Amino acid sequence: MKDQQTVLYDAPGPRARRVTLISSVVTVLLLGAGAYYLVYRPLDEQGQFSMELWGPLIDPGNEVFSLVWARLRDGFVATFIAAALAIVSSLVFGTGLAVLRIQLKSLNKRRFTGLIAPLAVALRGLSWLLTIVSRLFVEIFRGLPVVITIFFVASALPELGVDLGDILWYLVIGLTLYNMVVIGEILRSGMEGLPGGQREAAEAMGLSPFQTTRMILLPQAFRIMLPALISQLVVVLKDTSLGFIISYEEVLRVSGQIIQALPEPNPIQVYAVVGVIYIAVNYALSKLAEYTQRRLARGRKTAGLPPEKPPAAITAEAETALN
Repeated sequence: MKDQQTVLYDAPGPRARRVTLISSVVTVLLLGAGAYYLVYRPLDEQGQFSMELWGPLIDPGNEVFSLVWARLRDGFVATFIAAALAIVSSLVFGTGLAVLRIQLKSLNKRRFTGLIAPLAVALRGLSWLLTIVSRLFVEIFRGLPVVITIFFVASALPELGVDLGDILWYLVIGLTLYNMVVIGEILRSGMEGLPGGQREAAEAMGLSPFQTTRMILLPQAFRIMLPALISQLVVVLKDTSLGFIISYEEVLRVSGQIIQALPEPNPIQVYAVVGVIYIAVNYALSKLAEYTQRRLARGRKTAGLPPEKPPAAITAEAETALN
């Protein structure tokens, strides 16, 4: 292992290690001093650490403690419901979009020999038209900010006579439209980055393009792109906070209501607690991704298969799809 590391970079000597240690300690001390003088002291002078402001959040004996946490619980429940629905729908429709674009790419290469000329031309024209439409769909909703997409859905659908009743569904649709195209591009780039010999082998076995995609390419793309997929699902959870613009009772809007209702407004304290909970949930999701990756790698090792490593082309194209 040591020899492999020295191939990539020179091992630091004693002096370099001392310099690294000293610079790290100095950096930590400077950051700590900056946090104390620029953050802690100004907040302390303004009384932001008093129990009058923190009591409703951390003191069970406070008269409004139970009411505050009951409202926060309702807000987080609404947030997680919207996130769960948006995640499931984004995965389903994103996978469908990725498969559709892969199939259209295969159709565009076909000459439809054996069919009469007008029908072959019509089929080729249809495949090219669907390719253009799907590409425009991806570029439009990937380029629009999520907040505009959510606001547009909540405003346009009722104007068109589509009344979904609960405002939750407008938020879910807006989140799905954006995240499905990102997930679709992640999976598509993963499938296109796989070795071309797999497709050739599948064709030699008599599998259709759809069977090749469903049985061979798509499962591998899910495994290879799992970290990027989990990252995008975290984005979905965070983007539910944009529901406040359409008056959805998610935790951010509920937090604002709590701040206005308290005798002593405490926005820093409320948003700090909400932020800590968000960080904890997202950290749990990242650990879930690491655990899933280890299980998949262990399963392949047990089966005697070589470990999969995403090619550079896959990683580069995935980053492009995410931007």
